[in-house]
Amino acid sequence: MIKQKGNNIYALICARQGSKGLKDKNIKPFMGKPLICHSIDVALKCERIRKTFVSTDSAEIAEIAEGDGATVPFLRPPYLAKDTSPEWLVWRHMLEYLGELGEMPDALVVLPPTSPLRSLDDVNATIDLFLSNDCDGVLCGSPSQRNPEFNMVKRLGDGRCALAIEPSKMAYRRQDAKEYFDVTTVCYVMEPSFIQKKNRLFEGKILLQSVPQERSVDIDNALDFEWAEYLCKRNLA
Repeated sequence: MIKQKGNNIYALICARQGSKGLKDKNIKPFMGKPLICHSIDVALKCERIRKTFVSTDSAEIAEIAEGDGATVPFLRPPYLAKDTSPEWLVWRHMLEYLGELGEMPDALVVLPPTSPLRSLDDVNATIDLFLSNDCDGVLCGSPSQRNPEFNMVKRLGDGRCALAIEPSKMAYRRQDAKEYFDVTTVCYVMEPSFIQKKNRLFEGKILLQSVPQERSVDIDNALDFEWAEYLCKRNLA
């Protein structure tokens, strides 16, 4: 039986200052506006989302986010702003804050700044999948072009290579191999109690919303940034 889920849905955008792969990535101008604003804009356009929060350790990012319409209730503590800080704990930190205010949402929609090509339809489809199923969360993924049972290999101890995962049935065409997906940062829709009780994503029942590759670019470095801008400009042409 599908459990009843309410419609008090909040969005969370996590954006710490600095970046090793691309300097000041989260506020770098992308198509005329700071990268983080693309995530804020899609959250504000989504009629299902009642409130949009940003978690950041940067006063500059906070000012930009608030200027674009998001709520930044605090600056993230330093222990949650390190390179090694799990974002899962940042999600939990925001939920603890909301819980103290008596504003615990029925669902948390996480929209990382690094996926500016996501569409409103992607977000709505992910929310729909969450609300219509008994699950702990939904993540987005795009069909992988490399398959560990077909054209991905690993090195063995003696120097030989072998398929990364030995298939139960050999496939001679990529189309015949088991389907795999690349996890993207397009959107996560999560059950708040699951985030509070568990310590990682795959400890629960997680469903997959498929998103095409052209909307799934995850910006981590300068090349990703240039590729995302190219795709965006091509779509606007």
